[in-house]
Parts: sequence; structure tokens; C-alpha cells
Amino acid sequence: MDRLGSQCPLPGYLRPCVLICLLILTASLLSYPVLRTLSLQLHSAVTGSHLSGTYSVVFVNCPNEQIARDIARAILERKLAASVNVLPTASSLYFWNGEIEEATEILLLIKTKTSKVRMLSNYVRFLHPFEVPEVFSLPMDQGDVRYLKWLDKGTGED
Repeated sequence: MDRLGSQCPLPGYLRPCVLICLLILTASLLSYPVLRTLSLQLHSAVTGSHLSGTYSVVFVNCPNEQIARDIARAILERKLAASVNVLPTASSLYFWNGEIEEATEILLLIKTKTSKVRMLSNYVRFLHPFEVPEVFSLPMDQGDVRYLKWLDKGTGED
């Protein structure tokens, strides 16, 4: 029995091992977005193509054209996107406070890097006059390589 007990690590040594493992796991999770971005850039540079999902289109509805243009300019000035289309008037029907509402809105189509979508969404919510603005994104599956390179340059560094 003494021999088996002498081969097992002391209970006090278990805590530093667990803490080190937790620290490594936390560092790995925190660095994942940076490592993913770097790997995508390396892939693009080596192959001359872009991986699906590297870029996204963000949709935002605005109450009128002036607010839509103001939001579009603010996004572009901060390099949160490379391009914004301001689409003409659209009729919207939606539920609000349990009732069906109707409104006329202007749609923004915002082209950006997927890595910037969260920052862009937060900034739009800060600027937008709606209590709950419509902000959502879809990843781009494919696109012209020259356009995607232009989009990359237009959004600057992450």
C-alpha cells in the first residue's frame, strides 16, 4: 500500500496543473479570432483566392434617406466597411408591441469583413434612432477575387 501511495502525486501539485491548463485554454480561446484572421490572410496571399465567409453583407433598415446616408458615411469614415448601398424606399410590415405595424424604410447593404461585423453592429446601434434597429449579416460565399481584394483594402486592418 505504501508503494502505491508513493507513486501518486501529492494533492497539492494538482492545483498548479489545473490552473496552468485553464490558463492555456483561456489564452487559446481569446487568441482564436486573431489566429483565424491571420490564417485567412495567409491562405488568401498564398492561393490568390478567398475563403467563403471571410466577408459579409450587413443589412440595416433606416427610417429615411438622410439617416441612411449619415449612417453609411459614418461607417465608411471608420473603415468598418468598404461599400454601402443605399437602396430606395421599401415597405416594411412587422410586429411591434404585439401589433402589426407598417412603415416606409430605406435599406442599407453594407459590405465588410466578417471580422468587423460585431464592431459595425455595435456602432450602428449607437447611431441608429430606432429602439431596436434591424442589423443582421450574411456571409459571402463567393465573389470576384479582384472585388474581394478591393473590399479588403477598403476596410483596413482588423
